[in-house]
Amino acid sequence: MSAGERTSVRTVLARDGFGEIGDALEVLTELSDALGMDRTDILRGAGGAADPDEALDAFARVARRDAPAVAAALRRVGPVLWRLVGASTGFGDFFLRHPEELAHVEEPAVLPTEDELVAELLEAVGADAEGFARAGDESVWVALRVRYRRLLARIAAYDLGSSDPVAVLPGVAAALADAAGAALDASLCVARTRISGGGGPGLFTREQVAATRLAVIGMGKTGARELNYVSDVDVIFVGGGTDELNEQVGESRVIDIATRLAVQTMRGISGVEIEPPLWEVDANLRPEGKQGALVRSLESHLSYYDRWAKSWEFQALLKARPLAGDRMLGEAYVDAVQPKVWTSAARENFVDSVQRMRERVTEFIPADEVAYQLKLGPGGIRDIEFTVQLLQLVHGLSDDRIRQRGTLDALEALVAQGYIGRADAAAFARDYRILRVLEHRVQLRDLRRTHLMPRTPDGLRVLARASRLASDGAGVWGVWEGIKREVREIHVRVFYRPLLSAVAALPAEEQQLSTAQAHDRLAAIGFRDPAGALRHIAALTGGLSRKATIQRHLMPIMIRWFADGVDPDYGLLAFRRVSERLGDTPWFQRMLRDSSGAAERLTHVLSGSRYIGELMEWIPESVAWLDAEEQLRPRSGLALQQEARAIQTRHETIREAMEAIRALRRRELLRLAFGAVLGTLTIEELAQGLTTVSDVTIQATLRAVRREVVPAEDAALDFSVIGMGRFGGGELGFGSDADVLYVYDANGLDPQRANDLARQLVTGLRQYSEDNRVPFDLDADLRPEGRNGPLVRSIESYGEYYRRWSLSWEAQALLRARGVAGSVKLIRRFLALADEVRYPDRVALQDVREIKRIKARVENERLPQGVDRRRHLKLGPGGLSDVEWLVQVLQHQHAHEMPELRTTSTLGALDAARDAGLVPAAAAERLAASWHLASRLRSANTLLSGQTSDVLPTDRGKLDGIGRLLEYPPRSATIVEEEWLRTARRSRRDFEKLFYG
Repeated sequence: MSAGERTSVRTVLARDGFGEIGDALEVLTELSDALGMDRTDILRGAGGAADPDEALDAFARVARRDAPAVAAALRRVGPVLWRLVGASTGFGDFFLRHPEELAHVEEPAVLPTEDELVAELLEAVGADAEGFARAGDESVWVALRVRYRRLLARIAAYDLGSSDPVAVLPGVAAALADAAGAALDASLCVARTRISGGGGPGLFTREQVAATRLAVIGMGKTGARELNYVSDVDVIFVGGGTDELNEQVGESRVIDIATRLAVQTMRGISGVEIEPPLWEVDANLRPEGKQGALVRSLESHLSYYDRWAKSWEFQALLKARPLAGDRMLGEAYVDAVQPKVWTSAARENFVDSVQRMRERVTEFIPADEVAYQLKLGPGGIRDIEFTVQLLQLVHGLSDDRIRQRGTLDALEALVAQGYIGRADAAAFARDYRILRVLEHRVQLRDLRRTHLMPRTPDGLRVLARASRLASDGAGVWGVWEGIKREVREIHVRVFYRPLLSAVAALPAEEQQLSTAQAHDRLAAIGFRDPAGALRHIAALTGGLSRKATIQRHLMPIMIRWFADGVDPDYGLLAFRRVSERLGDTPWFQRMLRDSSGAAERLTHVLSGSRYIGELMEWIPESVAWLDAEEQLRPRSGLALQQEARAIQTRHETIREAMEAIRALRRRELLRLAFGAVLGTLTIEELAQGLTTVSDVTIQATLRAVRREVVPAEDAALDFSVIGMGRFGGGELGFGSDADVLYVYDANGLDPQRANDLARQLVTGLRQYSEDNRVPFDLDADLRPEGRNGPLVRSIESYGEYYRRWSLSWEAQALLRARGVAGSVKLIRRFLALADEVRYPDRVALQDVREIKRIKARVENERLPQGVDRRRHLKLGPGGLSDVEWLVQVLQHQHAHEMPELRTTSTLGALDAARDAGLVPAAAAERLAASWHLASRLRSANTLLSGQTSDVLPTDRGKLDGIGRLLEYPPRSATIVEEEWLRTARRSRRDFEKLFYG
């Protein structure tokens, strides 16, 4: 390197914040030679690192072990990597142990959801449907810990990449708590395997372990979803067993099994293995603390709390929530202890005991740490938390509106109800977030549990850069000192006089609406929470604005319409949210006033469907559709395609384009939901509309991803998406997955290059089609070899596989294959290949027997535990699966000679089979009726609750709600249930005669 070049690089290093320029220059030279990268390319993003010197050293250490991994990561996500390793030597050490994990570093646009975290960690341990891991040896624990740290890196990358770490703090803390719960769930799977002989002591049978219930209750920050990066995870274990197991081995033996499970679960997280522990699982908040039994039954817990528990134990229980393990048992525990929590303030000297406990915490801090203690010291996090919790416990005795687990949520509730001043609450909320950001950054530094501010100028400088709260070390220390003074002053003033805190007076309008007469009237017409309804009414009608005046005129009749709906309370709440989102929009008020039809429809859809209410909150302008019949009809595929193409021309980046495409999808789902609830769409129109929206979403996503992934010189590559299952059949319902296959044709490209590009296309499709608000799962499990097979194959590979290895279920799956997106020419080739497999000229008897055997196995093994099989709309007797499997067997056997059977539509094929004499007309009618009703019930269930389920609820209120959506009269729960059971029973009889006979 010339002298001029060295001077230039020195300038860049100084600008990027390197402290030891000479040392950094030597390491950079070594790294450049090892990676084959230009220095400026290596330094891309170095300015965003909290400690670029440490990051550069970490890259060099990892590169000495695996240079290609470092080079690839720096080229792909250099700035992300600099931020991550620059803020955390702990992640540098992790990548040194596992260089291959660099390939998983990404710049996430959103935090992982709880479902994603659970799925990832269960996959890491190979969990099966019964909750057992693939093995119980130490290697599985290592796999769990590595995967957890991969997810931790993703959360940290999002956090460190945010322009406002203080703003994203609540989401980050919640994701960390969710990750902890997911890790415990996965470790519990390993524990089950270990104690039933799968790599451990094997003390119990698999059946005994499976029948043992263990609920893990999250406490403290974990329970409140406010967790740190590295923190003890406070838990309580609740054990139990099925009635059969209790009878077989006795309750004490069941608790013994549960205790073994708890011990092994903790060991999987905290035990010493090749991969370092994740964090300490702390069960010391259990009854009697360290001296008490690790696991107790629910009854034993409640007996202890009734007789022996101290005030601090109830304060700890304030944040308790089911975290892992048996959720039903966990919910039962929380439900049982909550009344005890909120009556604990009535105990003698309760306030004094809480105040004294806070003082003792401060007294035990070593003297030389007091000035640096972010958590426990005066003016620290604990001052805020204790103040909030005491206010909650004192006033929550009579006011359930402030019963929140999270500190920030509780602050919002407390200020809303007047128990703390707005200025104090705002200061607490702001300071709490900042303190937590500082705490997070000092823990990220070495990925270890600490709550101490750095003591050195260099440490403070790194903290300032990592937190973005100040420009230098002196500045971040000044922030800390200012917060300490402010928090301590508010804490002393409020915490030691909680019962004297001023309570804001209710507005005059709300006082008028809060009379016993109004309360009783709302209760009489069907509101379950009249007080809550009164608050919503007051919010909607209070004030002197024109909006409030119109609402006051409309409210009496709208309340009656809400009361006539399925869930008046939720309907009114959703209406308030939509009204607030629309603000003083003139057309909204005018439409409600001048169009009684629109107002009535609005109350109907909001009180009948949480799915609609949640979407309308984000698309409030959709209320205008209710005033125009044509707006409630599905838009054509052509119109949606044109809009999607226009979106992509307006947005330069794929992320911006896909945000707009997701908005388009949500909007059209809401339009279809309106039609379904208002009865303007048939089940066939609804299924086709949902399928069209999914088609357009995938097509638009593929275009965007292809533009990003496939360079011009590789444009010859053909790639297509094939719809399968209900998606391929055009029979989607609300909440259905989109089953797909991916296929490509190299068209003269290098085969490996083509395969790499195809895999990148699949990755992009899956990544950019994700929607956390309205999930859209591209499920490729119907591909050759199922989950064990490659996600994407060439057309030649598909042909070779289907000709040589295809199983009967794969031929059956292809009966619903339909081209969705990509190359039309390739789709034609694939479908021609599929025709050879799904419509063979001869079907061997053993193939038919195998299909029947698989169907019987699905019925026995796929039904969720504890579910009444008769109520399962998909897999239960007479359900969707029965009709679809029967039709598919007939298609597979006869479609070669009967082209009219060659359709992906279940009902279309059933009609053709009836016309061909393969199914008696009466049986076809009964089978179609069952399929129709199951499809309608599934969609109605999702619309009602906002959650997907294949099981007909047992709850009478939910059944009645589903019935109302299907246009049954009120209080038709029994009729809905009996009609399904009767229809399914008749369908099952026909199925058994035609399928097994």
